[in-house]
Amino acid sequence: MRDHQAIEIAYIFRLLGDPTRLRIVVACLNRPENVAAIAAAVGASPSLVSHHLRLLRAGRLVRADRHGRQVFYSAADEHVRCIVNDMIDHAAETEGAVHHHANDEAVA
Repeated sequence: MRDHQAIEIAYIFRLLGDPTRLRIVVACLNRPENVAAIAAAVGASPSLVSHHLRLLRAGRLVRADRHGRQVFYSAADEHVRCIVNDMIDHAAETEGAVHHHANDEAVA
């Protein structure tokens, strides 16, 4: 793996490491959604969702498609869908095992 690839992959995982951003990506996996629908699905304000969507677009994890005055967001490509779905499956396999929280030393 080249240095620039490692840096880009680490950035992607850093983006997905925020629970709100991860929920936003999950909300966009199966069909395009607008900001209001995403905000309702993740329980965050539309302004916070918009901020996170800008970061996720910059990281090439979601894409935006304008339909008239509305903008709909979806997973950028099949790679993003696979990464997130694989992590969801992986987490489901470990249910019942010791759960680590974001502030555990093992994560830091």
